Amino acid sequence: MRIELTSIFVDDQRKALAFYTDVLGFQKHRDVPLGEDSWLTVTSPAQPDGPELLLEPASHPAVKPYRDALVADGIPLAQFAVDDLQTEYERLRGAGVVFTQAPTDFGTVLVAVFDDTCGNLIQIVQPTAVPQAEAG
Repeated sequence: MRIELTSIFVDDQRKALAFYTDVLGFQKHRDVPLGEDSWLTVTSPAQPDGPELLLEPASHPAVKPYRDALVADGIPLAQFAVDDLQTEYERLRGAGVVFTQAPTDFGTVLVAVFDDTCGNLIQIVQPTAVPQAEAG
C-alpha cells in the first residue's frame, strides 16, 4: 500500500494553482475539466511521479466550518517537508507569504506554519534528528 493522492480543499482552484506552483514551487500534474471545476493536481518537482496533491474545490457545506475551526485553533491542514526550513521560510516571506508560526525548534524537527491564501494553514517541517524508535 502507498499514498498516491491526497487532497486539500481550496476556495478557488486557479488561484490555488498559481500559489502552489508559482509561490511554493510545485508543478501542475493533471488538469482535467469536470464541469465548472477540474481534477487539478500538483506534484513536487523532486518527485514528479510521486504522490499528487489534489486542489479540491471547497464547495461542500461541511468544508467551511471544518477549515474555519482548524484555522481558528492554528491547526495546519497539510504538512510539507523541506530540506532547509530557515531558507524556505525566508524565501516564502520574501514572496509575500504570511506565516502564523515562525520557525520553531521542537527537538527532532523544525516547524513553521503559513496561510496558503486558499483557506488553509500549511505546515513546513525539517527533521533535525532521527527519533529513537527509528534509530535502532
